[in-house]
Amino acid sequence: MNREAQRQVYEAMAPKLYRVCKRYLKKEEEVEEALADAFYTIFIKIDQLKEFNAFEGWARKIMVNHCLARIKKNTNFNMYLDDVKLLSQPFTDAVDHLEEEDLLNLLNHIPEGCKTVFNLFVIEGYAHREIATMLNISEGTSKSQLNAAKTKLKELVNKLYYQKAK
Repeated sequence: MNREAQRQVYEAMAPKLYRVCKRYLKKEEEVEEALADAFYTIFIKIDQLKEFNAFEGWARKIMVNHCLARIKKNTNFNMYLDDVKLLSQPFTDAVDHLEEEDLLNLLNHIPEGCKTVFNLFVIEGYAHREIATMLNISEGTSKSQLNAAKTKLKELVNKLYYQKAK
């Protein structure tokens, strides 16, 4: 791939992949490093892409994998579950009315393990079995982390947007 083509791919995809990465990583320098690493992988493995129409999804998956690699180094996914009340009711429409930026900000205030599983399940659409494999955890831990994320997000939404103290 020539440099001009790489620049065009970068300019077209960087904003989308940046947003994906920002959902997983908090520190700007980590986001920038993961983004650079992902583009390096994209450019050296582009010849493995079989279907051009699948490029965006393929690139997104590479980005997610680079973020997960960074998170797995520093996160114990079995922590934070003891102090979280189980969600006894469905996650209501409180979050349905939030803007993307609001949700990103709220996600930065929940434990890393919860945030990661929430992103993978709710936003990326992975099943608990896939998440368990990706993060080297059990399906039960994935489900517990998702439940904890929903509980924490609901508490934050109620506290910050509806001034309801829990």
